[in-house]
Amino acid sequence: MGKRVLVKFSGEALASENGYGIDTSILKFIASEIKSLVENEIEVGLVVGGGNIIRGVSAAKEGIIKRSSGDYMGMLATVINAVALQEALEYNGIKVRVQSAIKMEEICEPFIVRRAIRHLEKGRVVIFAAGTGNPFFTTDTAATLRAIEIGAQMIIKATKVDGVYDKDPNKFADAKKLDRLTYEDAMNDNIRVMDDTAIALAKDNSLPIVVCNMFEKGNLLNIINGDFSKASIVTNS
Repeated sequence: MGKRVLVKFSGEALASENGYGIDTSILKFIASEIKSLVENEIEVGLVVGGGNIIRGVSAAKEGIIKRSSGDYMGMLATVINAVALQEALEYNGIKVRVQSAIKMEEICEPFIVRRAIRHLEKGRVVIFAAGTGNPFFTTDTAATLRAIEIGAQMIIKATKVDGVYDKDPNKFADAKKLDRLTYEDAMNDNIRVMDDTAIALAKDNSLPIVVCNMFEKGNLLNIINGDFSKASIVTNS
């Protein structure tokens, strides 16, 4: 098998400067980065969050909306983002399929792991939408689960920072970048890589997690080719 990766984008990353909605200039940039991977014969799965539209936890905060309903609303938001990402990729000449954990045949395919792998083998990008299809699980956990199911060699979490820090670099000037971490390190309370469920799942399956800045042009391709200088990697050792 050639190189196969899963890239996870946060929904917030798609938002315009006002913090919500979808910025088409960001879609255009992401599409060009993914295109460079496809042109280098890398098989790509994508997961995108829904925080630019609605977050389940926030929706349920006042107690009017149940947490489970809030999470389902968040899953639907990820489908909206997945369709937008599909359009941007197709606009760039890339073959794409969206697979949703919640059936909605008029919009996209249902998630079937064998079909997803077949799409990847044919050079199509597969966007996995609607999380795991279950409430109380984050899109980080969904991304890790899909990465394991499709046999990805790594999961890349594309964020707005260039890696993992010992504390919030936006709040502390003396924050230090951590180039390599163990899964145990990644579960420390002050270090936010992914939620603990996602990290535990990655650890159990020896799936490397790479955290990088999604806006660093060419970084995704460099990481897949083994250059982690502008990223942080979480592995067994």
